[in-house]
Amino acid sequence: MREITFIKRNEQRWKEFEKLLNTKNTVSDPDLLADLYTELTDDLAWAQSHYPGGRSEKYLNSLTVKVHDSIHRTRKEDFSRLYGFWAFELPEIYHRRRKEILYSFIVIMAAMAIGYLSQTGEPDFVRAILGDHYVNMTISNIERGEPLAVYASQRKMDMFLGITLNNIRVSFFALMFGMLTVIGTGYILMINGIMIGSFLQFFNQHDLLGEALRIVFIHGTLEVWAIVVAGAAGFVLGNSFLFPGSHTRIRSFGLGAKEAVKMIVGLIPVFIIAGFLESFVTRYSSMPIFLSLLIIGASLIFIIWYYIWLPRKSANESQLTSGH
Repeated sequence: MREITFIKRNEQRWKEFEKLLNTKNTVSDPDLLADLYTELTDDLAWAQSHYPGGRSEKYLNSLTVKVHDSIHRTRKEDFSRLYGFWAFELPEIYHRRRKEILYSFIVIMAAMAIGYLSQTGEPDFVRAILGDHYVNMTISNIERGEPLAVYASQRKMDMFLGITLNNIRVSFFALMFGMLTVIGTGYILMINGIMIGSFLQFFNQHDLLGEALRIVFIHGTLEVWAIVVAGAAGFVLGNSFLFPGSHTRIRSFGLGAKEAVKMIVGLIPVFIIAGFLESFVTRYSSMPIFLSLLIIGASLIFIIWYYIWLPRKSANESQLTSGH
């Protein structure tokens, strides 16, 4: 095939490629760029083989370089957007929604107190909350001197996947129940808080509260906090519909839903870490107390840093920037 024939046969397609490269939407479609790059490199290989130094080789080489640069620029922009989401956007949302997070924290703490006091007044209350099977199994473990053996009774990976998926499911329940107004999310928070409170008092009644706190909160510190933030996301969703402010109710609900979903997405790594700790670390109930406290302390430091200090820092920096 003569070079002029090769050019005429593919010229229209190459022009379409150039047009795509000049379209901003192409940057957001890495699959399209990858396909484009493959086709162009095939054409370039043909030109280099059959028309070395010719017009087609020079043209295709420059066009391929443009596609290559676009692919790498897209990757950098994707990383930049991802980094910006975790480092700036989420902390700003958490600061803006700090009241909802506080209310959610208060509700779950109050529910824990209710569960604790209910178990104090009625020793069988925990059975209604956690079920007879779990309670009987735990009593049997206590009698054998292994009160928290339940954490070592399952395969690690199966336990990790099950716990992580369940925690994510609970967080989405807390969010979606916000569609029933804040009462729906409050209900989810109350159930989880009462469960935790009755569980702790159940162990306290067997003189094992210290051990339960030391072992369970290896994973429970992150887990409980994630439920608090998920509850806050539900409050954001419910309040956006109830109190639209200057927006229409539908517009307000859409904005609230967008922020609430981002809050939940931001919790997924926390649930993964909590699931890992519960499945792979909590089972070692005989670990040194300093190691348990180290893990719990590290979890608390992370919570304070990412959900309180960093959001406040981001807000202060934004105010300084807008002030200038």
